[in-house]
Amino acid sequence: MNTILQQLEDRRTEARLGGGQKRIDSQHAKGKLTARERVEVLLDEGSFEEFDMFKSHRCTEFDMQQTKFAGDGVVTGWGTINGRLVYLYSQDFTVFGGSLSETHAEKICKIQEMAMRNGAPIIGINDSGGARIQEGVASLAGYADVFQNNILASGVVPQISVIMGPCAGGAVYSPAVTDFIFMVKDSSYMFVTGPDVVKTVTNEVVTAEELGGASTHTKKSSVADAAFENDMEALMEVRRLVDFLPLNNREKAPVRPFFDDVAREESSLDTLIPENPNQPYNMHELIEKIADEGDFYEIQEDFAKNILTGFIRMEGQTVGVVANQPMVLAGCLDIDSSRKGARFVRFCDAFEIPILTLVDVPGFLPGTSQEYGGVIKHGAKLLFAYGEATVPKVTVITRKAYGGAYDVMASKHLRNDFNYAWPTAEIAVMGAKGAVEILYRSELDDKEKIAARVADYEERFQNPFVAAEKGFIDEVIMPRNTRKRVCRAFASLRGKKLENPWKKHDNIPL
Repeated sequence: MNTILQQLEDRRTEARLGGGQKRIDSQHAKGKLTARERVEVLLDEGSFEEFDMFKSHRCTEFDMQQTKFAGDGVVTGWGTINGRLVYLYSQDFTVFGGSLSETHAEKICKIQEMAMRNGAPIIGINDSGGARIQEGVASLAGYADVFQNNILASGVVPQISVIMGPCAGGAVYSPAVTDFIFMVKDSSYMFVTGPDVVKTVTNEVVTAEELGGASTHTKKSSVADAAFENDMEALMEVRRLVDFLPLNNREKAPVRPFFDDVAREESSLDTLIPENPNQPYNMHELIEKIADEGDFYEIQEDFAKNILTGFIRMEGQTVGVVANQPMVLAGCLDIDSSRKGARFVRFCDAFEIPILTLVDVPGFLPGTSQEYGGVIKHGAKLLFAYGEATVPKVTVITRKAYGGAYDVMASKHLRNDFNYAWPTAEIAVMGAKGAVEILYRSELDDKEKIAARVADYEERFQNPFVAAEKGFIDEVIMPRNTRKRVCRAFASLRGKKLENPWKKHDNIPL
């Protein structure tokens, strides 16, 4: 009996070494943790339960049967993050460069299916050279099986991808389907075709970092949601994100203890809006001053900075925030910000996370580049996302809400529940100067008359009271009371029930 038990321990020890100590040392030399170390950092201590530790590939081509490693390049299992169940897989670059084989894919698919059955998030740690060439189409089939499960799990359980090394070719599409993608600066990259292929086909000379590094995907492509300095920081941020999320689409997000007075007044908000309507202010200040303990978990911080998205808590409850940022492009909506906002709103709606919208939007960004790029269809994505959302929705208009952008930013007309405005709100078709130049074109030569017309328009329309008189604004509130009013609004909406007409699925303008 002792001999058998020792054999088990020996096999486990060998499996935990992955591709061997030499390759582990190489991984550490690059500043990267191993697959198992990442699991240990991510999960609560001692909570990891591994599956398929001894599973190995079945390939016999190219004499592959002579080289086998237990686990076949991926560590899979389940554990807890702050006591809450998660399923995960972590690719092991020390085994065949983390390449995906038929059995590697089977291990991932098993975990995905268990997560869906049991209603818990899936976290994928990606560090792979791509499909295992020796297995040919079998490895491609494995990828497709993983993709299919990603698609089925979408909107059922949260899916988080952490890119901690190479992720190229077909490998990129699994993360692309998931809800959040985190990267590590200087050690991770994603691209469909690598620098060598790009050079061969297009004659472009580009490095892997320039083509698909963390900076590229967080600032330019919007593929990734955030990038961090090293493996440890990235994994800690994943833990923090999971704390904001529900386990699945049938459960609410966890309500955390809070130590912040719901009725807390912030008198500084009364002077947040500058007297000059063209002067910017930082919307971060408002978000942090109304959130529990000022905690704001921002998503896609470095992309489309003219709109802010992320999670806060109000009375301990997770709330998704979408806010125009006057510091960038005056808070205009454009192609990138519309896509960013729509994606976030749809995630919140899929997982029953209430949505708070903070509005200061002068309109859509004009210009040929925007029109040629399809700003109409991209802007419609945000409109569509808000209109289909059935979760509790509260909106606060702080300053400008002009034109079609007023409608798009969670207006009352998109089945919004509470629509508040500050006294500084300006709700109109457009700014006074532009409106007067259209309405009184024949008087443009008379500067005094035009100035009087502008002043009259501002007095009549550039305030929240016309909209309030029509019931489009539920209440004009004091800025200092925003936290109290919004908290009470969400508290009153906890029993909200709203269903869309039956359909197989919608057809959002992609």
